[in-house]
Amino acid sequence: MGTSQQETVAERVGDKGKDEGVHLRRRITLLPAVSFIIGSVVGSGIFIAPKGVLMNSGNVGLSLLVWALCGVLSTFGALCYAELGTSFKKSGGHYTYLLETLGPLPAFLRLWAEFIFIRPAVASYVSLAFGRYVVEPLYMPCPAPPALVKLVSILGVTFVVAVNCWSVSLASRTQVTLTFIKIFALALIIVPGIMALAQGQTENFQNAFDMDTESFTLTKLPLAFYSGLYAYGGWFTLNYVTEEVINPNRNIPLAIVLSMITVTVCYVLVNVAYYTMMTGDELLRSEAVAVTFASRALQGVASGVPILVSLSCLGALNGGFFGVPRMLFVGAREGHWPALFSMIHLQRKTPLPAVLLLYPLVLVMVARGEIFQLINFASFSRWFFIALATLGLLIHRYRFPDYPRPFKVPLAVIVVFTVVCFCIVGMSLYSDPWNTGGSCALTLSGVPVYYLAVKRSYIPAQWKKAFNYCSLQLQILLEVVQQEVLTY
Repeated sequence: MGTSQQETVAERVGDKGKDEGVHLRRRITLLPAVSFIIGSVVGSGIFIAPKGVLMNSGNVGLSLLVWALCGVLSTFGALCYAELGTSFKKSGGHYTYLLETLGPLPAFLRLWAEFIFIRPAVASYVSLAFGRYVVEPLYMPCPAPPALVKLVSILGVTFVVAVNCWSVSLASRTQVTLTFIKIFALALIIVPGIMALAQGQTENFQNAFDMDTESFTLTKLPLAFYSGLYAYGGWFTLNYVTEEVINPNRNIPLAIVLSMITVTVCYVLVNVAYYTMMTGDELLRSEAVAVTFASRALQGVASGVPILVSLSCLGALNGGFFGVPRMLFVGAREGHWPALFSMIHLQRKTPLPAVLLLYPLVLVMVARGEIFQLINFASFSRWFFIALATLGLLIHRYRFPDYPRPFKVPLAVIVVFTVVCFCIVGMSLYSDPWNTGGSCALTLSGVPVYYLAVKRSYIPAQWKKAFNYCSLQLQILLEVVQQEVLTY
C-alpha cells in the first residue's frame, strides 16, 4: 500500500498509539512462552485417542516405546528450531526458516499449505473435539446432536479469535491459565495410575512385548509414529512469535527444553496410567480413553473429566490462533501475501487481519464436519516441511560457518532428526499413498500461484485496481496500518 493511502487511513481512523509507533510488542516472558508450547502440544490427542499408537505398534510395550521416542524426536526438532529461532530474529516459524535457508519458493509453499488446508483442518479438528466434550456429558448415554456440537465448536473458535484480536496480553494470560488446567488434568490421570501400579496392579504389563504377527507389519510403524507425533505437535509454536519474546536468546531455548521435558514425561506416565487400569484391547475399544479411565479410577470426579478435556482443547486452539497468524503476518510483510495481512491494529497492537483470515476457513470446515481426511493430509505436509527446515539449517551451517548462532545444537541432533523425518515421510508414501499423494498435490498447487501472482504478478490491471480498493476499505474498517517500528 502506498504512502498516500497510509496517510488517508491515518486521517480516517486517527493517530492514536502512533506516538510510540505501531508494532508488535515484546511482552512474552518465560512463563507465557512455556505455556504457549505446552498449551499447544497438549490438546485433545493424549486424552482421547492414544489408541492410534497401540493399533499400529502391535503391543503395549512397543507403544510405550513409541511414545517415548516421539517425545525424544520432538525434543530434537524443538532444539533445532531453538537454534533457528535464535539465529533468525524474525517471527514466522517454518516460513521464515525456509525463506532464509532454502529460498522464497519453498517458503511460499509452506505458507500456502498452512492456510489452504493444514491449519484450518487442525483447528477444526480441535474445535470439534472441544464441542463434543462440552455437549456429550449433557446427553449421556445418548449421542449428542451433531448440530449442537458444531454450534458449540463455532462458539469456542469465536471466543479464541476474539481474545487474540483484542489483546496480546489477554491471549497470553488465557494461555497460562488453560495450561495450568491441562497440567492438573494430566496429574489427575497420572497420580491414581501410578498409585495403582505401586500397589502391584501390574498384570496388564506382563508379556508387554508379545507381538500379534497377524495384525502387525512394519509398514504400520510409521503410522504409529504419526499418531504419536501428532499428539506432540505444537512444539514449534513459540517460533511463530520470536519478535514478541523478551530476551529470545535465553527464553526460546529455555522454554523449549522445559516444555518438551515436561510433556514427554507426562505423556509416557499418562499412557502407563492408562495401561494400568485398562488392557490393550479395552483401550482399543474405547472412543475416549480418558473418560474410560476416569470411570474406573476417578469415579467421584469422572463427570469433570470431559470439562477438563474441553478446556485442554480450547488451550490448543488458542495457541494455534496466537502463533500461526504471525506466519501469515510475516509472509505478507515479505510480499508473499497481500499487504493487508501484515498490518496491525492501531490501538490493540494485534495482527487483526491475519487472525481474522483463519476464522471463516475454520468455520466452513467445522460446519461441514468432514475434516479427518485433511488431518491425514496435514500430517504429511507438515512433517515434510519441518524436515526441509532442518535440512536448510544444515545447508546454512555449511554455507555460513561464521554466522552468529547464540544457541547451537550438536550436529548429530540435526542430522538424526532430519533423516528420521524424511524416513517417516518416505515410508508414509508407501503406507498411505492416497492421502500423502493428495497432500503433495495440494501443496504443489501453490507453484503456479507463486509464479503467476507473486514472482511475475501476471494479474490484470483492473483486478489489481479492484483488489487495492477493497484492501483500502478493509484497512479503514479494521483500523489497521503497517508496522512502524522494526522488531527484528
